Order: sequence, then structure tokens, then C-alpha cells
Amino acid sequence: MVEGRESRRVESGPVRAPHVSYRMDDAIALLAEPGTLAVFGFDDRAAGSADPRLLRVPLETFDTSAPCELWQVDGPVEHGRDGALRWSIGGGWLFAALELDERAHGGPAGAARVAYAQLRDFIRGHEQQQVLRIWNYQGAINRGEGDAERYKLFCDGRAEGCGDWFAAGYPAATAIGHHGDPHLLQVYLLASARTGTAVENPRQTSAWRYPRQYGRTSPGFARAMRLPAEDALAISGTAAVVGHASAHEGDTVAQLDEILLNLEALLASAGMPAGFDTHAPLKAYIRHPIDAPRVRAKLQQRLPGVPVLLLHGDVCRSELLVELDGWRYA
Repeated sequence: MVEGRESRRVESGPVRAPHVSYRMDDAIALLAEPGTLAVFGFDDRAAGSADPRLLRVPLETFDTSAPCELWQVDGPVEHGRDGALRWSIGGGWLFAALELDERAHGGPAGAARVAYAQLRDFIRGHEQQQVLRIWNYQGAINRGEGDAERYKLFCDGRAEGCGDWFAAGYPAATAIGHHGDPHLLQVYLLASARTGTAVENPRQTSAWRYPRQYGRTSPGFARAMRLPAEDALAISGTAAVVGHASAHEGDTVAQLDEILLNLEALLASAGMPAGFDTHAPLKAYIRHPIDAPRVRAKLQQRLPGVPVLLLHGDVCRSELLVELDGWRYA
């Protein structure tokens, strides 16, 4: 075990992308496997360990028994804590995560500001300074009206906490509302010593160019990120947005069809072959539990054999009913 601020040497060239998979194995057993950078649990199997690599994501699954999400890298992994921040490093990759109680920081904006400032300062103490992918889970994401909506306040605070952190370009990202502790903000990320290639979708306005109607502060993320070795694409949360407008309000299946069109356009923009295979893990975030069977059936029809984890989560716009993100390997 080493101190969280110690600088480490990494390989000079791009390293292979982390292997992301869904596994039904016990979380503790997964932590013991070689090269485990992080394990994410969506049920009680994420409890019972102090290992900082094990993180419980506050999203319920629509499956009777939920798998764990496993990140594995080539090489040994070190891990530890820096105050409330948990981290692991191995194979040229860095995982870091923070969980904050918004009440301790004045609300959604303050919590986001503190979380991103702490992550920024931590990352700057390591060679793995290129943040490629971020996940944000916020309680009651759509509560509030106008600029006081909680997600819009989160965007304000995130921008303040980042400062000039992403002046050279945004990472891929997801922001979803959870139904756990309403005061919990969870943020985690994946970083490397090498830059990736941000990918935009020609069917969608870049998020940082959204007009004022979506809040004082535009969301700061790329639609996807091609990892440094060009062997994987990290796909941001993708909803039924065309241009900057939400499509098919009130129709979950039509929104899902639009999402699949967006994903194909994103793959083409990244220079990757069309379609997803059995090694491309995806997540589907579904607002209303009653829609889960229809989403599952549609995805099984359109993406046969693709591992998809169905989660109860709210999309950042209240009219959007479903969102997908995940990984596509070259």
C-alpha cells in the first residue's frame, strides 16, 4: 500500500484499455482476481468490504440477481484512500471516487464544486492526469424549477469545481438521478497518462454548446472517448436528443429507437464498425419501472447477445425516459 499522493512511473506508450465486464461472481472474490482496478455492485453484494476499489452504485437493477461490474487492467494494482477519496492505480490506469452528503456543502452546487475540486487536485498529483470518463449519480436530479433544478445546480457547481481542468477538452460522462439517499452525490472516474480522442455525434449538438434554455451552465462532456490505444470507445450517457432537443416525449420505445440511431452515428463518427457484440457491456437507465420489460425486449431484439444492465435511474431531462451508455471494443 502506498500513499495517495505519491507520483508513479507509467509506461511510455498507450496501454491496453481496461477490460469491463459484468460478472455474477461474489464481489470479494472479484477483488482478489489479478488486475482488478474496481468493482461496482448494484445490490448488497457491494457491502461488507473496506477495500476502496469496491463501490456500491445507488441504482437498483431490474434483474432478480444483479451482476457486478468489473474493471481489470494489465499489471498489479495499488489502492488506498486520501480522506474521503478512494483510489486505485495499475496498468497505466487510475480509478478515483468520491461520495459526498450535499447537506454538508450547502446543496447540489456546493457538493459538485467540492467533489470536482478534490478530484482535480488529486489527479494533478499523479502521472495519470488525463481524465477520459466520469460518472455522476445524484439524488432527485429533476427536482426544482428553472435554474433551481437540481441537475442544473450540479452543472453550475461542477464547472466551478473544475476551473480550467478540462480547458483542452471534456471527457466522456454520464449524469443520472438515483433513488437512494436523496442527499448523496457519487462521482467516479477513469484516467490515464495518455490522452484519448473525444468523439462527437453529428446528429447532436455538442453538450457544451447547448442554448441558455438548458441552464446557466452547459453540461461539460464529450459524447464519447476513444481510449489512447484506440482499442475501445467509452460511450457517454446517450438519450433521445436530436440537435439539442428532446425527441418523442412520452414514448419510451420511440426514444429507445432514437438512442440506437444516435449510438450508430457515434460509432461511425469514431471510425468503428457498426453494431455491438457480446463483449460490449451497456447500461440502460430507465425512469419508470413499468417500462423495464419493454426496454429489455426491445434491446434483446435489436442488440441480441449484448450484455445490458437495466437500472432504475432518472435521465437529466424530465421528459427523457431512458438513456444508454457503455463500452465498445475495437
